[in-house]
Amino acid sequence: MKIVSADEMRAIDRATAERLGVPSLMLMEDAGTAVADYVRTHHSAAERIVVFCGKGNNGGDGFVAARRLHEHGKKVEVILLANPDGLRGDAVAMFGKLPGEAIAVHSSEELNGERVRSLLAAADLYLDAVLGTGFKPPVSGLYADAIAIMNASRVPVVAVDIPSGADADAMGAQAGTIARADAIVTFTAPRPAHVFCLLTTGPTLVAEIGSPEEAIVSALHLNVITARDVAPLIGPRPAESNKGSYGHVLLVGGSFGKAGSVAIAGMAALRAGAGLSTVATPKSVLDTVAGFHPELMTEPLAETEAGTISSSALSRIDELAKGMSVIAIGPGISRDPQTAELVRTAVTKLQLPMVVDADGLNAFEGRTDGLNGKGRTMVITPHPGEMARLVGCTIADVQKDRLRVARKFAREHEFIVVLKGHRTLVVQPDGEAWVNTTGNAGMATGGTGDILTGMVGGMIAQNPKQAFLAVLAAVHLHGFAGDVMRESVGEHSLVATDLLKGLPEAFRRTREMAEEKPVRW
Repeated sequence: MKIVSADEMRAIDRATAERLGVPSLMLMEDAGTAVADYVRTHHSAAERIVVFCGKGNNGGDGFVAARRLHEHGKKVEVILLANPDGLRGDAVAMFGKLPGEAIAVHSSEELNGERVRSLLAAADLYLDAVLGTGFKPPVSGLYADAIAIMNASRVPVVAVDIPSGADADAMGAQAGTIARADAIVTFTAPRPAHVFCLLTTGPTLVAEIGSPEEAIVSALHLNVITARDVAPLIGPRPAESNKGSYGHVLLVGGSFGKAGSVAIAGMAALRAGAGLSTVATPKSVLDTVAGFHPELMTEPLAETEAGTISSSALSRIDELAKGMSVIAIGPGISRDPQTAELVRTAVTKLQLPMVVDADGLNAFEGRTDGLNGKGRTMVITPHPGEMARLVGCTIADVQKDRLRVARKFAREHEFIVVLKGHRTLVVQPDGEAWVNTTGNAGMATGGTGDILTGMVGGMIAQNPKQAFLAVLAAVHLHGFAGDVMRESVGEHSLVATDLLKGLPEAFRRTREMAEEKPVRW
């Protein structure tokens, strides 16, 4: 799903109304109705609802939501933070449609009065329809007062379009006065802040309100991964399927003391749906890998005295690769100089689809000229530390501008970059970027990256002609599995192998969410 700027969102609305014949009043009606529908579905017990409205279109959406909720039997009251004569645009028409005898409208002068304080205390839910995505901080005056009231209360808050006070175009931490939100209902397409800025503790929904796909254009070249995007790859399988239908992943990695990394990566490939998974690892740790799960096949490789893969193993890896769909190299492979040389040679020589991670990437520190995906499917999955080593900067430099760093490296080396972390980025070789919203802080533990490596390999093995979409699916499902397991083990106790347990449920919920409207995350 495309991410658009605030200016682009306004242009989309104009194009929808002027060129495509959808009246702007209809867009506002559909927007407010979407908010009301969310409240009725997810806050069905809320009977007394207070709607804070500003003077612009965001307030207009709020007026529609208020009317719709009243029509469904809710007791609704509106706090208008402006003089009615100061209302602008379509908000004037929607204000006029409020049933005055049934919905009380309280003026801004009453904001601190006893009557309003009483109704605020008795409310079951607040709707924040004060400031929309056209607003640029800072917020002040009555709007700041209203936001302070919402933030000081324990009453749930649903934001209409975006929490009031937020900068819709921001991609990082926001300062100033911003309304808290327990959910956000926005429209047509998300803005950057919806995806990057943690503006809500609950879901973000993107409702379709009438703008056709051809009207949704953006120069950001930025998207958010949704269940709807990846569902085509995880639908029902044909009855005549066999293990050969879903590819064979070769995982090269492991070393003395780090055999578990490549073992869990191998199992993750299977849990992601690959037909077969073979782990090639130093012969001294083969029994450890083979004992991890009976479904894994294993191949012993020549090793160094340190228990890492020897450069002499290259010919055997080359032979094994001939029967494979994809190769993943790096988990637990170590930074031994001889092993690093093997990695560099293998990545250059082997031309089948490839995933490079962990110490497989560290082997290219200061030598990135040998890391290139031109004419082939290649995916790298660095965390910020590995990314910093590859580009020759600090971790702080990477984190300061993750999108720019990932885009530049993807373009220069002509491969797919998966820059892991909060809001993992997936960037195509041409710089088009996708943002993942699944996952949580409990996944900040050793081995979760190895699980992702195996999953990326497994998804590509099944979908070699849709490799980029396969990567998006792997990233989305990986984070979703973490979210599933957080529900049962919490963030503090979550470990990497928990994700293997959570994947079946992540697949199921993703398929379900793909059928939902509005889109949510």
